[in-house]
Amino acid sequence: MPETRFRHIADRLVSEYAELPPGTKVAGEHEIAERFGVGRAAARAAMQELQRRMLVRRIKGGGTYTAKRIDYMISADRAPSWSRTVRDAGAVPRSVVLSCDPLDLPHDVAVHLGRAPDEAGYRLRRRSFTDDLPASWGDEWVPVDVLPQLPTAIRHESSLHEILRQMAGASPERASSRASIEVASDEVAEGLECATGDPVWLVESVNRDAASGRLLCFTRRWIRADAMRVVFELGGSVPSADAPG
Repeated sequence: MPETRFRHIADRLVSEYAELPPGTKVAGEHEIAERFGVGRAAARAAMQELQRRMLVRRIKGGGTYTAKRIDYMISADRAPSWSRTVRDAGAVPRSVVLSCDPLDLPHDVAVHLGRAPDEAGYRLRRRSFTDDLPASWGDEWVPVDVLPQLPTAIRHESSLHEILRQMAGASPERASSRASIEVASDEVAEGLECATGDPVWLVESVNRDAASGRLLCFTRRWIRADAMRVVFELGGSVPSADAPG
């Protein structure tokens, strides 16, 4: 298969998909092979090229969709709220609660929260979406004494940030954050509806109350790299390349 053939197909599809809104389902390999009169290998290579450019997102068992990769901004002056961060980036957020279980805090989580191991806590597990496509999956650990009503509250309000504000009287802010690029394990791939081995961001954060400094929750979140670009902002803003020197 000449290398230029699949790239030509990919370039044609790029111009077409640019006219479609994010989250639009597009043709699969079979339809592309028929349309361009090529074999499945060339069609597959063209789709893989679009994935490499992060212009489409493949959902395991659900097909291929146009994608708009957004920035997930992490900074000291931004609220540690998933939904607000996604909206500020111009996308539509949605989260689905998979479980909210009372569990003893694991040792590593307890260390992050300055607690003794095996203290009572809640593990809130959620899958989150941008423009109705899976983007994030992971856990938020909240000590029971911080928010005893969490299992009830999460049924009525999907934002943990808002629940902490309204029911715990807290003003959540980031105490610490770290991010790394990892490969999706079987469990993470199932949560993100991607393929095992796909690149994913792992973001771990501790949030505290701005007024008292009390540690509120620990988040361990995996994010699809084809859905978001994790960006840390430290200090002042960086001047644009066009700014006078």
